[in-house]
Amino acid sequence: MTAAVVLSVAGSDPSGGAGIQADLKAFSAMGAYGGAVLTALTAQSTRGVSGVLPVPAEFVTAQLDAVLDDLDVRAVKIGMLGGPDVVAAVAEALDRHAVPQVVVDPVMVATSGDRLVDDATVDAIRDLLVPLATVLTPNLPEAATLLRLPEATADTMTDAGIALRQMGASAVLVKGGHLSGPESTDVLVDPEGVLALSAARVATSNTHGTGCTLSSAIAASLAQGVPLRASVQRAKDYLTEALQAADELHVGTGNGPVHHFVRWWAA
Repeated sequence: MTAAVVLSVAGSDPSGGAGIQADLKAFSAMGAYGGAVLTALTAQSTRGVSGVLPVPAEFVTAQLDAVLDDLDVRAVKIGMLGGPDVVAAVAEALDRHAVPQVVVDPVMVATSGDRLVDDATVDAIRDLLVPLATVLTPNLPEAATLLRLPEATADTMTDAGIALRQMGASAVLVKGGHLSGPESTDVLVDPEGVLALSAARVATSNTHGTGCTLSSAIAASLAQGVPLRASVQRAKDYLTEALQAADELHVGTGNGPVHHFVRWWAA
């Protein structure tokens, strides 16, 4: 058996619900072998982030070169990057190693609505990483930030996806998790057109790491050769199951994680 290898380039979450830790769980749950390049250490829990220690750009490059020179990485998922120097280092390494599939989850806005990165980092993501993306997976606030708009809404999701594709991304999945209503609808804009993907909205406060989990699940499927639209649907189905079972975990005293291994622990 030859494993499909997928690499996460992101920050660490010591509580295990988001970041590198969520990515590795999602990779495994979706049947892929996961590697990880750390871009930052965080002090965080289910109640929030209290500190961030960035990894120097040159050491991010060293990690990337070590892994990409050795493993047959079929897809890379990019999450939290921190500063523009790290963004540039990651973009250069991806280009130099010709990674075939790149999922960019532009982690820029916290659930609270607070910006997590400065304008220079946003510009670097827009200019250097978006054009490398097989699929870009912003939530609505992140789409608005990339497009320099005051906000993005349910009515503008398709327009936002089209505009982000015009920046160079091959495909864009604009996520509607921040919206309300009985359904959670994401909009995929790709070379085939526009596809709305809806699922029943799950009533839970345990949503820590949902964006990380979805983008990682997409990357894992792409690494296994699954076409993009099927990869996105497969990932969304998996995340819905993980959210539906999230209240069973009782992890932490804040917004807990989704249940990455619901299909296996139940068995």
